[in-house]
Amino acid sequence: MLNHGTSIGGARPKALITDGTKKYVAKFSSSNDLYSVVGAEFVAMRLAELVGISVAPVQLIEAAGRQVLLVERFDRIAQSGGWTRKGMVSGLTILGLSELNARYASYEDLATEVRWNFTASTATLAELFKRLVFNILVGNTDDHARNHAAFWDGQRLSLTPAYDICPQARTGREATQAMLIRGSDRSSRISSCLQAAHQFLLSEEQAISIIESLLDVIGEHFIAVAAEACVSPKDRAILAGNQFLNPLSTECLTGDAGRLRLRAEEVRREIM
Repeated sequence: MLNHGTSIGGARPKALITDGTKKYVAKFSSSNDLYSVVGAEFVAMRLAELVGISVAPVQLIEAAGRQVLLVERFDRIAQSGGWTRKGMVSGLTILGLSELNARYASYEDLATEVRWNFTASTATLAELFKRLVFNILVGNTDDHARNHAAFWDGQRLSLTPAYDICPQARTGREATQAMLIRGSDRSSRISSCLQAAHQFLLSEEQAISIIESLLDVIGEHFIAVAAEACVSPKDRAILAGNQFLNPLSTECLTGDAGRLRLRAEEVRREIM
């Protein structure tokens, strides 16, 4: 797989792996990577778990001298007679959009679907808000509707664990999320999330508290998780303050939310 670049789709080389009673998506590094992309995804996924987001389990291994990220599949179940598949639909399907109209997918509309059609809707809305904010804080701008999904039991939907939280390379300051956040706004700013908080049934203070907790956990664990992923000091310098906690993300925060900008600046200094 490493030598021939076998892929199951998507922009990066990957393959399906079966190991006993578990199945994995194996993600490989690419020859034109400017930094450890699989290492960065491991860091983001592990941090997501540490902040309390339900996330697909990951592990980082080495094969033929190269890092491979193994993401455990949550849509397959081992049975005595073989494998069964859990019913699952993508965010694009939930929103009733085609691939051609995927650019119109929005967190606001997805939140509306959660309120009407999901189990444990209040907790799910808080989880979805946390995922949105976390994507922005770690620089994952590839949060398109197919990177959100739900299990379907024939009557109700329930959010699947998060997956494909991969910090994206960026060269300029400006960045936008793949899904709209509020109205026509998709800018990668926490201020946009706060303006949309009511759609997730959260008060401004509740939303601020969630964001503060994310910043605290990133500050506490980033360096250790980066070391676990064998991210080099050079790559860590690329990730910290660029993908992770880019200054753009906490611009335009005023009033009570202004403390988030100050906390983000503190954490940025801690992880660089």
